[in-house]
Amino acid sequence: MVRSICIYCASSDQIPQPYFQAAVRLGQLLARHHITLVNGAGNMGLMRASADACMAAGGQTLGIIPRFMVDEGWAHPGMTRLIVTPDMHTRQQQMMQHSDAAIILPGGFGTLAEFTELVTWKQLGLYLKPIILLNTDHYYTPHIQALLQGADQNFLRHRHMDTFQVAATPDEALHLALHTPQWDINIRRFAKI
Repeated sequence: MVRSICIYCASSDQIPQPYFQAAVRLGQLLARHHITLVNGAGNMGLMRASADACMAAGGQTLGIIPRFMVDEGWAHPGMTRLIVTPDMHTRQQQMMQHSDAAIILPGGFGTLAEFTELVTWKQLGLYLKPIILLNTDHYYTPHIQALLQGADQNFLRHRHMDTFQVAATPDEALHLALHTPQWDINIRRFAKI
């Protein structure tokens, strides 16, 4: 049963509108399905757009943010609930623990780092929940191609490409988050190439 989904995404306000439109749509969908939106509690970019859309549609949000970001004034002031962590590592751990699935929207280094950590933990059997890349405007296509090349050259196994699913639209992303079965922990014996 998926009751909460962690949304990883950009905190930049300077990105093209289609990315904001997808973030807003996803926030609205989560509210409509009574799924709590979990995110990093940022007050800008896709992070804020998705949270605001969710709350405007009557949904619940949980923001998880490290203390130094609060001190910098980067925290969203209107989250339904806010958890302040001592550091980034604890934040990521809490975001994983408080969600039943993850949807990764386009983002920069932080979003890519979070996605990479999620799939690494899943490969090792430490995170078994659905991970969905929302590939708005083919943003993640080059990244996916690089991972496939890595699999072709034995830097990772092709079966590990199944640690995540790829969606073209917010509606498809939510569908995959709700219907992708949990990862088989026994696959971790194949973590080593």
